[in-house]
Amino acid sequence: MALRPIDNALPVITPERPKKQPKVAVSIQKQVEFGVNDENRAPLPLSTDAVIDYISSENLKPMPDPEFKIQGLIEGLESKDWTKVCESLNNARRFALHHSSLLLPILEKIMLVVVKAMKNPRSALCKTSIMASSDIFSAFGDKLLDSTIDAFDNLLLQLLLKASQDKRFVCEEADRALNAMVKSMAPLPLLHKLRSYVSHVNLRVRAKVAICISNCASNMDLEGMKKFGLVLLVQVAANLLNDRLPEAREAARNIVTSIYEAYTKNEELKEESWHNFCQSNLSAIHAQSVAKITSAQ
Repeated sequence: MALRPIDNALPVITPERPKKQPKVAVSIQKQVEFGVNDENRAPLPLSTDAVIDYISSENLKPMPDPEFKIQGLIEGLESKDWTKVCESLNNARRFALHHSSLLLPILEKIMLVVVKAMKNPRSALCKTSIMASSDIFSAFGDKLLDSTIDAFDNLLLQLLLKASQDKRFVCEEADRALNAMVKSMAPLPLLHKLRSYVSHVNLRVRAKVAICISNCASNMDLEGMKKFGLVLLVQVAANLLNDRLPEAREAARNIVTSIYEAYTKNEELKEESWHNFCQSNLSAIHAQSVAKITSAQ
């Protein structure tokens, strides 16, 4: 402080003005550096300590001492630590691919955890669970449709919903899982499951269902189609021909083509018989739409 003397008086102390503090440049990190997920990119960990590996199926190795490790699998899947759950899901994938007989007795519990993880808003956990479903389909196929396993319907619905959302990397992974499902299961029982969702309120779900039905139909002969219900199958396709999404309409055209080829391949069923079949079982406008598709065959 500066002192200013005054005659015949005590010195008066006047305060100095405080000096301005120099400005300091503070760098602001982008959100992505803190692990905020971009919905169109692969999910990022929320901290530098949590790094999730997305391991392709072909790179999953057998478990060492699987009989012992299987005992702790459920505990790991039920952990409150999401990174531990991801690790356990990858272990479940390894059991499915290399030690399926050990996983079979607890398969329904595994599927329940997979569905729960698929609903989790954490992207890494969601994607890992979808990858797990692909390997479960590949390993167990039609066994998942056993009447004792109730978890399949919930798993199918979640995959259809995930394949229909806006997050591209989730959609792509769910599409791969649905393709694995169709390839690993007999088309007839799977068609009965898919039929439940063909009129779903979500137009994207309808499109995904249409694609799955188309893939099933392409692997069926006429007898298989008749077991499902030939009239029902052509009616499903005809209804989808007017759906809002082009993916659904394209899948519907493919279903019609598969039915037509299977129908007319039979020596007893000629072209005229096909037209009579459509006119007898479809509305006039639907029969006309189907005729446009098959006339080009």
